[in-house]
Order: sequence, then structure tokens, then C-alpha cells
Amino acid sequence: MKLILFDCDGTLADSQNGISAAMDAAFEAEQLTSPGRAKTLSIVGLSLPEAMTALAPEHSIEQRVRLAAAYRAAAQRIRVAQAEDPLFPGADQAVRTLSARDDVLLGVATGKSLRGLHRLIAHYQWDNIFATLQTADDNPSKPHPGMIHRALVETDCAAANAVMIGDTSFDMEMARAAGVRAIGVSWGYHPVSELKDAGAETIVDTYGDLMRVLHRT
Repeated sequence: MKLILFDCDGTLADSQNGISAAMDAAFEAEQLTSPGRAKTLSIVGLSLPEAMTALAPEHSIEQRVRLAAAYRAAAQRIRVAQAEDPLFPGADQAVRTLSARDDVLLGVATGKSLRGLHRLIAHYQWDNIFATLQTADDNPSKPHPGMIHRALVETDCAAANAVMIGDTSFDMEMARAAGVRAIGVSWGYHPVSELKDAGAETIVDTYGDLMRVLHRT
């Protein structure tokens, strides 16, 4: 049995507008200058505490904790006010097609909260599609390999038969640290050059390209 793990934000879902708006609101709540869209998107994939450490290293731990709380509150307001983040073109069909294969298990390994991930899965009617859901709620932040290690245990899959698909260098580094294949996608939040430097074995530009790569898996 093969295990295919997807990152969420930047790989399956295009969440950049909501993430950027929530981060702006969080910094405004603490009367700090926002790090800006590009810097904010560069930390997508990290757990929220790790993200705030990267974005506000000069501030105290207490203030970073307040920033994280303000971000969660702002993100919740945004989700209430608008529809769920859109999926990237081809993501839904790819997930459903792969889930129909009898030699494949699907999973998610994401810095997103479990609550947010469950909400996205319910919105897109992906119930019973994923065999394992790994989030920063219960695991060390990427690029630590803990998420993948736990997914392998839960699915009883060998690392040699698993692949991680993601859009950030954190995903690629996590995959390499866990001993699984790493496939990068070019439509996300980190440049292709960073994905390659982090160990991506291949980069795909569309979900169609990804499906052709996975068909050979």
C-alpha cells in the first residue's frame, strides 16, 4: 500500500488572502507594523508559534503569544464572513481520483489547525477520503518529521512507499528528514528554487502533471 500525503495551504487550498489579512489584523491589534504579504506567505506551513517567532523575533515571547491569539481571532472572523478558501485548479479531481485507487491511502500533513482542516474537508465533501490527518495541533512544527512519522504509523505504511506533496521548503525538508519522497508544486508560496534546494525530487506545475508523476508511482 502506498501513502500520498498532501500539504493543505498553498498545495490543496489557495488560502493566501485570508492568511495575509489575518496576519495584518494581528499585528495591527498589537500596534505593530505588519510583516507584509510576501513575508507572511513565506512562513505558511509552520505552526503558529514558530511563525510568530519568524515574523517577530525581536519581540517578547508574551507578545508573540498575543500575536498568535490575535491571528486566530482574526482568522475566525474572516472565515465567518466569507466562504471557505478555494481549491487550486484540479485539486478536487486529483484527490477523488487518487482516493478511488485500491493501492493508495491519502493523508494530510499541514501547519493548519485540525479544526480548520476539518472545516475544509467538510466544505468540499472529502469525508472518508483521508486515512490520516496530521496537524500542528498534535505534532512538532514542520520541518520536523513528526507529522510524517505519525502518519506512517497510523497507516502502517513504510517510508519507502510514501510521498509528501507540498509547496514550501518546510514540506520538502520534512519529507527528506522522514525518509519519504518529496514532490514540490510550483503554484504555492515558496519559489521553485527553494523547493529544489530543500530536496524536492521533482517539481510539478499543474495537478495534471502531478497525476502523471503519481501514475508512475
